[in-house]
Amino acid sequence: QVQLVESGGGSVQAGGSLRLSCAASGITAITDSMGWFRQAPGKDREGVAVLWRGSGATSYADSVKGRFTISLDNAKNTLYLQMNSLKPEDSAMYYCAADRVYWPLLRVPGFTYRGQGTQVTVSS
Repeated sequence: QVQLVESGGGSVQAGGSLRLSCAASGITAITDSMGWFRQAPGKDREGVAVLWRGSGATSYADSVKGRFTISLDNAKNTLYLQMNSLKPEDSAMYYCAADRVYWPLLRVPGFTYRGQGTQVTVSS
């Protein structure tokens, strides 16, 4: 059974930080790509960051580059998204996702496995 469970969302003021966590189970041996995407009301889903497990390489959306960091703790089977210098436009529901193959950042919203999401709200 594949499960991804996000946590760590909340409300912060602009300029603040949050760290999202995604506890993964049942998939650690078979996933090559893990990432985060977000969706704000009335907007399309947007791939935020992706990590390719084999190489450890990462990729970020231009809108978050330099502010967000994706990382994976293999021992804890947990994916993280450290978000710094948050802006009101970062407000959205954030989802953790995983897939069996190597996909680029743009494909993260369509990954096979995804969590239930965690809300991030940034006030100005």
